[in-house]
Amino acid sequence: MNISAINLNMHHRPVGTSDRVAYGFTKMLRWCADTFFAKRYGHRAVVLETVAAVPGMVGATINHLRCLRRMCDDQGWIKTLMDEAENERMHLMTFVEISKPTLFERTVIISVQWVFYIAFFALYLVSARTAHRVVGYFEEEAVISYTHYLAEIDEGRSPNVPAPAIAKRYWGLPDHATLRDMIVVVRADEAHHRDVNHGFANSMAGLPTGTIAPCPPHHELEPHWKRAA
Repeated sequence: MNISAINLNMHHRPVGTSDRVAYGFTKMLRWCADTFFAKRYGHRAVVLETVAAVPGMVGATINHLRCLRRMCDDQGWIKTLMDEAENERMHLMTFVEISKPTLFERTVIISVQWVFYIAFFALYLVSARTAHRVVGYFEEEAVISYTHYLAEIDEGRSPNVPAPAIAKRYWGLPDHATLRDMIVVVRADEAHHRDVNHGFANSMAGLPTGTIAPCPPHHELEPHWKRAA
């Protein structure tokens, strides 16, 4: 993946009820994450990446079963979604090495994962388009969060520790790679998942798969605690 070619300032403007529901749901979860974690980006990543790895697996499973029933080709969707789930799981494995989750956070993870898995599975059955749009918006927020995390490191508020060995192996990072280097490639992964899921949703809606408009001004994307500072 050519990281320098990725546009980090991309946003799909909600069109219709399906998109607005997906966008509103995402913003609600964003508010919860900002309220609970504030600037604890490492711990935020650990908890949210356990959720982020669910949609790809759900989508792959449902599409796999649908193709078996209909005896049709999946057009590459299954592998794409499985790769996404695996990639998000590797994000989790790397951030666990950086921010050791507390017992309370592990309890939250177990509870949230079950609730989110069941809810997302049901949503995908009812409206796969809305489900992919939700993931697209999730990934937009992930790009924003990791951009803020990089700012925390660059401004000296978070330590730029060495990247874990698992990250160096997975992304092929050099031996001297740091946490900042790791976050840059993780953010690029999230931007890629954003575009793929918005593309899937657009395809289902009969829209051009590249129809994504520029983000609103940066200050509109900042969490409430940062705007109030």
